[in-house]
Amino acid sequence: MQLRISENRRFIVKADGTPFFYLGDTAWELFHRLDRDEAAHYLRTRAQQRFTVIQAVALAEFDGLRTPNAYGHVPFCDLDPTQPNEDYFKHVDWVVERAAAEGLITGLLPTWGDKVNMAWGKGPAVFNPENARAYGRFLGRRYRDLPLIWILGGDRRLETGPHLLTYRAMAQGIRDGGATQLMTFHPMGGLSSSHTVHSEDWLDFNMLQSGHDGRDKPNWNMVDLDRARQPVKPVLDGEPNYEDHPVMAPDWKSADGWFDEYDVRKQAWRSLLAGACGHTYGCHDIWQMYDERREPINRARTPWRVALELPGARQMQHVRAFFESRAWLKLVPDQALVRSEIGSGGAHIRAARAQDKSYTYVYLPQGGTVQLDIQRLNSTMRVQWFDPRTGAARGGGLLTENGTLTAPSTEDWVLVLGA
Repeated sequence: MQLRISENRRFIVKADGTPFFYLGDTAWELFHRLDRDEAAHYLRTRAQQRFTVIQAVALAEFDGLRTPNAYGHVPFCDLDPTQPNEDYFKHVDWVVERAAAEGLITGLLPTWGDKVNMAWGKGPAVFNPENARAYGRFLGRRYRDLPLIWILGGDRRLETGPHLLTYRAMAQGIRDGGATQLMTFHPMGGLSSSHTVHSEDWLDFNMLQSGHDGRDKPNWNMVDLDRARQPVKPVLDGEPNYEDHPVMAPDWKSADGWFDEYDVRKQAWRSLLAGACGHTYGCHDIWQMYDERREPINRARTPWRVALELPGARQMQHVRAFFESRAWLKLVPDQALVRSEIGSGGAHIRAARAQDKSYTYVYLPQGGTVQLDIQRLNSTMRVQWFDPRTGAARGGGLLTENGTLTAPSTEDWVLVLGA
């Protein structure tokens, strides 16, 4: 599947111009830790759950250069990026091709960021501009005909000029290899790719990481800021709260409970109604492919096969179905629709509408009553309430003269006004 950026520069579309809904999952250790039977089970399950993109790292974070994959292979000879190990990359080939057979796009990170900037982690930092271009060329030639999105970066800052030059060279190498697929950059937690590489000509859309240090991180504000940047580029949250991840304190020294399906739902709905071009779900147990054979990283507690069926993952299909049910490319954020308080944190409300006013969406994370500006609405609209837990909709009566509507309960709901 060939993807491109829409004419208005806000969305990702297919070659024929129809919308592509980026619904991602973070499977960072997919190539490194799973064998082919395990990878096939994971990919088949995510395809059945209607995910569209699988984000995975060719050179994994957890000692991906020295600890072999499931078949005993490491990616390079003598830790040299100009000497790739064919046996290792044959396994990467198999997984990418199996994903394609399931109708999935691979969001391929050439390397985790510690191989460029080892601020922490196993590393080692083996890349420089010269060998990064050679490695990029190798990958570009190998995967130029497969359905994927290139994701440079990997949770590290670009702290020096050489860091930026290394990724620039890697991107150029990928293009030298004949690969024309879309390209973005995965940043460190709390940041967006726009902070350092927005103006790079290889960056097709921005990716932010709202992260895991506390509930209700305002990814909607990060989307707002990126949508205001020039040149205009799409944006999405590529790493929000992970389901079943400890709710970390800002200093990462303590935790307060665990993120659940409600936490991940809120981050998805609010970023999308802020104008994101898609969204990435994540699960703490899945990205590291945790099972009883391995030491849990940062308190992972659920084996990955069980975690595949956590409720937040299953509820993401309702998000996709909802936005694909109407002309999504017409969607524009419009907070001025809400006349009552929009709230903050867990109570923050987001609103959006079609450019032609054919539909209006309002996400109420705590239900309750909302007052809308009826002057900004089409007066013939029908009221519905969409349940993001089940994907079911129910009638909501009529819009009153003062634009006041009350959700069916104090759970989260999506108000839908349309024909």
